[in-house]
Amino acid sequence: MNLFVGTARQSDKDTMRVIKGYIALMKPRIIELLLITTVPAMIVAKQGIPNIGLILVTLIGGTLSAGGANAVNMWVDRDIDAIMKRTQKRPLVTGEISPTAALVFAISIEVLAFVVLAVFVNLLSAMFALAAALFYIFVYTLWLKRSSTQNIVIGGAAGAAPVLVGWAAVTNSVSWTPIIMFLIIFLWTPPHFWALAFRYKEDYASANVPMLPSVATAKRTAREIVIYTVILWACTLVLAPVAHLGIIYTLSAIVLGAGFFGYTVVLYRNCSPKVAMRVFSYSITYLTLLFLAMGIDILVRHY
Repeated sequence: MNLFVGTARQSDKDTMRVIKGYIALMKPRIIELLLITTVPAMIVAKQGIPNIGLILVTLIGGTLSAGGANAVNMWVDRDIDAIMKRTQKRPLVTGEISPTAALVFAISIEVLAFVVLAVFVNLLSAMFALAAALFYIFVYTLWLKRSSTQNIVIGGAAGAAPVLVGWAAVTNSVSWTPIIMFLIIFLWTPPHFWALAFRYKEDYASANVPMLPSVATAKRTAREIVIYTVILWACTLVLAPVAHLGIIYTLSAIVLGAGFFGYTVVLYRNCSPKVAMRVFSYSITYLTLLFLAMGIDILVRHY
């Protein structure tokens, strides 16, 4: 009896480990950040709170689409993931999930994402999500990541697409407002990711991935981070009149941007991994609060 109980418990543990492995393939922490930008974009598009069902279906479709692209990314990069210390515990490296199973899973949820968005939201949102996934896979992962220092700059376009998906879900159209939102995330990505890459530059160097901190001096990388942050700050202020946002968003953009700029200046003066990680941590808070301010600004003025 105890043998059967022990076997059942071990089977349950193995099942949970595999499930966690498939979830890890989707890179949930990255998806979480992307979805944070989707809902405020929908609120701005609606000038109020959209239908809750629409929000949920859009988030489900966006999660599946981004997760499928991330899983393909892990499938392609399993060789270098085994080299880099930061990624050595990923499920394809540890063997918890086979490469074939991972690829089938990735393609399946990508197809499911398109169907969910096309059927329950609209075709435009589904096309934006699919385009972002294909861009991430073919342009960033397969082409730029291992060949160009501009990999994360250009590849960042994929991570900026959720605002287009959210906007299209509500309006079934595109205007200057979601395009500027897209540019905000596009410009935010290099300082955000390069700050993290400061800490892991040896990893990227050992894997022959030309991430900027691993091939350029720390001073040059920090200077690029400052430049992108200043342009980003300006772009967030442009959004206010274009999207007809009020004082809550405008003050938030000014204060949050000043904080981001301050952190990057400190990094430029002291190009250490410790300071870079502070920039990285703040960049996540920055984007979260900035988009939260967009939604709050609309809701306060319309309710």
